[in-house]
Amino acid sequence: EELMELAKKSLVVKRKTLENLTDRGLYPYSRFYLQSIKDLEGGYWKNHFSTIGIIGMNEAILNLYGSSIADPEGREFAARVLDFMRDRLADFQEETGEIFNLEATPAEGASYRLAKRDLERYPDIRIYNIERYGGDTPYYTNSTHLPVGLTEDLFEALQMQDPLQTRYTGGTVFHGFLGESGPTPEAAKRLVRKIAENFHLPYYTLTPTFSVCPKHGYIAGEHKYCPKCDEELIESFKEDAPQGGVKVELQRRQRW
Repeated sequence: EELMELAKKSLVVKRKTLENLTDRGLYPYSRFYLQSIKDLEGGYWKNHFSTIGIIGMNEAILNLYGSSIADPEGREFAARVLDFMRDRLADFQEETGEIFNLEATPAEGASYRLAKRDLERYPDIRIYNIERYGGDTPYYTNSTHLPVGLTEDLFEALQMQDPLQTRYTGGTVFHGFLGESGPTPEAAKRLVRKIAENFHLPYYTLTPTFSVCPKHGYIAGEHKYCPKCDEELIESFKEDAPQGGVKVELQRRQRW
């Protein structure tokens, strides 16, 4: 709650600063397109949200309960936190006269920076990715997402995320990692419809698995070695082999 208050004060200052700079002509294109809002509401950015989000819910549950956001008690705790945050944001709107929303923060950079600083300050805290995969590079799981690699079952992930994703009032998205080279258009259509008819989350993506070769670029599916590089390697051995034929044992050498 204390951090939410701090975020509110920061956003109020930023909004006033942005409004002032727009009024002085620093953002001429935005000023032109938002002039009607200024005339109606008294501010260029009056219809834009001040956004507060959350990061590292899975790690909070790990340290408080010794479990993860995939466990029932973890999901219940996450839901209560999101409900509390929504209520406080409603209070902020009453206090400031501005609109606030709750976002599932992507936090691509902050996920590492905040985890690193917390670990330096509190060396005994538990970090999920270090405990699961080893190494010494900590990062927090985005918002209330499932940690990376927790499950490959798309519908299991949907069932666990649906009650949380629907609590956000701002940006949120569920990424469906399919673990395959990519469904046919018809299969993708059926999958999208099934998700829409059985779940309530507002936004979701379907992400097929693919690989990238430094030489040949995009390759559908998961490949440890580039099949095109392998073909070229085999052809080069064939060209260099004596005419009578020599048995050559090939070793995969194309790594990335």
